[in-house]
Amino acid sequence: MEFLSSRVIIHPRDPERSLAFYRDTLGLAVFREFPGGTVFFLGNGHLELSGRGGHEASPDVALWVQVRDIAEAAAELRERGVEFEQEPRLQPWGLHEAWLADPDGVRIVLVEVPPEHPMRLDSREPG
Repeated sequence: MEFLSSRVIIHPRDPERSLAFYRDTLGLAVFREFPGGTVFFLGNGHLELSGRGGHEASPDVALWVQVRDIAEAAAELRERGVEFEQEPRLQPWGLHEAWLADPDGVRIVLVEVPPEHPMRLDSREPG
């Protein structure tokens, strides 16, 4: 099996409020719009807002979004009125993380991967 593309789909309780949050507050670029939905670029993937949800967001699910500079990203979001559940800080596993939530409570973790972190290293054997 070959997977060609992926996206996360969120059914917001208030579509206009969530559209404004992802487009204007987070500043995600629109990939495409269609009747009843909007798809945003989200790093190497996509985030779709469509339909209307009727349930609260699960605390068991979070969007993991890598940024180049977490301090800069957090400052920019604070200027746009975002309140953080957890301010940026270095975690024991070596990543800088900050936590926030969308208007429906979908948890979002901003992550900066330091240059020396194993995620940035080439683990292939020299050939």
